[in-house]
Amino acid sequence: MTTTTATVFDRDAALLSEHLGALDDELAQLPARPVRGPEQQEQATAVLERGRAARERFLDQHLGAVYDALTEGGTRTLRAAELTYAAADLVPGLTPTRERIAAERRHAQKDKEGWEVDQGIFLSRVLDDPRTGHHLLHAMAQPRREALDLLGEFRRTGRVDLGTCRLERHGPVGHLTIAHQKYLNAEDDESTAAMETATDLVLLDEQIEVGVLRGAEAEHPRYAGRRVFDTGVNLTRLYHGEVSLIEFFVERELGLITKWYRGHSLGSGEVSIVERRHEKPWIAAVDSFAIGGGCQFLLVMDRVIARSGAYVNLPARREGFLPGCGNMRLPRFVGEKVARQGIFFNRDIYVDSPEGRLIVDDLAVDEAGIQAAIDDAVDALTATGPVGVNANRTQMRVGVEPLETFRHYMANLAIGQARCMYSPAIIRNLELAWDPKRRGGVK
Repeated sequence: MTTTTATVFDRDAALLSEHLGALDDELAQLPARPVRGPEQQEQATAVLERGRAARERFLDQHLGAVYDALTEGGTRTLRAAELTYAAADLVPGLTPTRERIAAERRHAQKDKEGWEVDQGIFLSRVLDDPRTGHHLLHAMAQPRREALDLLGEFRRTGRVDLGTCRLERHGPVGHLTIAHQKYLNAEDDESTAAMETATDLVLLDEQIEVGVLRGAEAEHPRYAGRRVFDTGVNLTRLYHGEVSLIEFFVERELGLITKWYRGHSLGSGEVSIVERRHEKPWIAAVDSFAIGGGCQFLLVMDRVIARSGAYVNLPARREGFLPGCGNMRLPRFVGEKVARQGIFFNRDIYVDSPEGRLIVDDLAVDEAGIQAAIDDAVDALTATGPVGVNANRTQMRVGVEPLETFRHYMANLAIGQARCMYSPAIIRNLELAWDPKRRGGVK
């Protein structure tokens, strides 16, 4: 920044922080969120919206300066959460601090103030700008520090247990098994971070050529002995306010699922139509169902195998929030009408149906059949070496979902998902659909 620009930035940042501090004081005069009456909640909402409007006006003028200050001119890569919390230190009030979000997580979703909406505003603006958006996509497609710390051990042993999932290398295959047993493989902050770390290890290990994603045999009595792939977002933790906008809903798309679909990002993160990636093909096997997020996983896999009788769905209307990138990807598989039926009207798509066969490549009737189909897919994907397979993956992907398209989608998702998380509809849905007797246990 020039001296004049820096002076204007410092002045506007100080004015914003002062204004937001005054709004915080005004909000503090009202009772706590759980005990407010309707009129008091209207007053609180008005205060919060005034703050959000002020943040929007500030970012209209200073987004680039904020991003450059946080990333040292684009020379540092910060994940979405790191970036957003760093913004709270740079310009107090622009985004909520870690402490404020941690305090919010001690409340049920219905009793939260909704400070994550301010995180959504910030990230949406970052992604909306081509320069900062591309740089953030690049940052999110780097290996997690946890994976780098585990890489040496994994190279030696070919195995790592991350609690909610485990990774094993057998020959050229990395077997990533979802094992979030307490919640029947439902997804949350913890499980998403673990799966992304395991995915990084698959991409970083030179001996692995193909990844295979599958659910572990369930310990829950209702599904004992059966493999469960994925049961969607962890509604128990969401109800209790423990599922994050950034660390789950946003970083899951920009990190975990992007790494399955696009691999690690190489280069510097500058705006370019040429994708520089280190990627590997992935196979998924579904034994019973792929609910919500599990269905989203299948839409980025290179081969999908399922047991006859299984089903997939995206019950977004019933849950009240956005099904990740499902709105963008599912219509490419089954057409827009069936996608609308699934997303708006909770349609289950059985893998044996004509629509299901557009998502699933191979059907099997038993475990032996699934294993045989996995082996056949691995052979096909490794027969000619990784260069041609990955080059074709890239070209197919840039044809149907260029990075610019993904960036635009995620800029909208960041703020749209934030608004959904704190809408009266999702609170009502959680209250109506979630049996109070089960709120502390398995989904």
